[in-house]
Amino acid sequence: MLFTSGPATIGPGIVVDSDLRQPIRTHHHIFNSQARHHANSCSFYDQLSKRLSDASVVLDLFACSLDQVGAAELRQPVEQSGGFMILSESFESDQFKKCLRHMFKSDDQGHLKMNFDATIEVVTTKDVKICGALGPCVSLHRKNSLVSEAEVGQGGTSLWKLNTLSHKTCIAFFFQVNQQQRIQPGSAFLIQFITRYRQGNMGCRKRVTTAARRWVANHSADIAAGFDQEAAAAVMARLAIRRAQECHPRDVIRWLDDTLIRFSSKFGDYVAEDPSSFRLSSNFSLYPQFMFHLRRSQFIDVCNTTPDETAFFRLMLNREGVVGSLIMIQPTLFQYSFDGPPVPVLLDIRSVSPDFILLFDSFFYVVIHHGSKIAQWRKLGYDKDPNHENFRKLLEAPELDAEQLVADRIPVPRIIRCDQHSSQARFLLAKLNPSVTQNSTYTDGSDIIFTDDMSLEVFLDQLQVLAVQS
Repeated sequence: MLFTSGPATIGPGIVVDSDLRQPIRTHHHIFNSQARHHANSCSFYDQLSKRLSDASVVLDLFACSLDQVGAAELRQPVEQSGGFMILSESFESDQFKKCLRHMFKSDDQGHLKMNFDATIEVVTTKDVKICGALGPCVSLHRKNSLVSEAEVGQGGTSLWKLNTLSHKTCIAFFFQVNQQQRIQPGSAFLIQFITRYRQGNMGCRKRVTTAARRWVANHSADIAAGFDQEAAAAVMARLAIRRAQECHPRDVIRWLDDTLIRFSSKFGDYVAEDPSSFRLSSNFSLYPQFMFHLRRSQFIDVCNTTPDETAFFRLMLNREGVVGSLIMIQPTLFQYSFDGPPVPVLLDIRSVSPDFILLFDSFFYVVIHHGSKIAQWRKLGYDKDPNHENFRKLLEAPELDAEQLVADRIPVPRIIRCDQHSSQARFLLAKLNPSVTQNSTYTDGSDIIFTDDMSLEVFLDQLQVLAVQS
């Protein structure tokens, strides 16, 4: 466990010189190869990652500082060993304390609720080949006839090592169809996962999970019926951040756009050269929306984040399951009013209203946003008046729900309380679809977002035009 409040200034893992005239590296420095120590430090920490894996040791990084500490260089050994990364301002923060308590939870017998020294072996039938895995694992490079030459992430193997394992550990495995095998539609194929691990009480466990599916012919309706757009978005996000480690964000966005156009052209219903005829079935309809939010998320667009923050965001996305990943990509927004229970609303600037309270969950932070009328009534103390009991309950409802949202998350998200038009409201506005901007002709009394980014509507219109081209 590494507790640090500053970057390494000496040794093979140096991040920045001790001379204060030298600034710590930014994304701009890294993209333009101007970060003097970045490449050498990453190489050193990559070697450290291999040593951690060989010894089955987990590295947890607790970085409590107002500035960067070199988490970007340390991401590889932390992620591959399955460790935690906490970026906080102080060791006195609740986020740091709650995470430390969570890590040392014990069961009724006093044993730590931890699992160690795990391996996952994948066995398939001959018509499926194993490409690799993305997540908190390392390849053990055990090749056989089932391993594909095309590698994705940690590839070239049918056996992976995980230094630690929990009920939240999520790894994406990739496969390809073996072109050398003659496949009959209707025939079955199998994929088996064999997981071995050691529990906190030192007992060994082995769990075997087998998935069976049937092959279908090309252009079969079963392909569309079996498509999981939520899981596809989570997997595409992992592939995108993998690509972002080697490419400029503009190139990653271009790759996401090209992939989405090909996807829409293949699975859309349309008349060639007629964008107005374009339709996607319900199993595909949300996928373009996920890609819109992914391409403008903090995982890809890094202009307002430090390398340390980006490393933390990407590490968390690479280990979370589908539900957590989707909240990171496309945050949830709930509306609270006097009219009834909270209802989900669109992640759009038009959802902001003076009469409502909004609860926004981006996984890393939760925002309770009071409309201007609600904020005015609160400042006048109406919630303390027994005659306005409903107003008091309205104010309490999002507070209780926010506490439930952050209860089981590690690291613990930050809860931000703000009023409409206040400076803290930027945490919400930055993630909303800019359907009304300073360039809009008709605003209908809605708030506006000052931005030159395209809205979801414009993005979908352009996608339809490009997808129907012959």
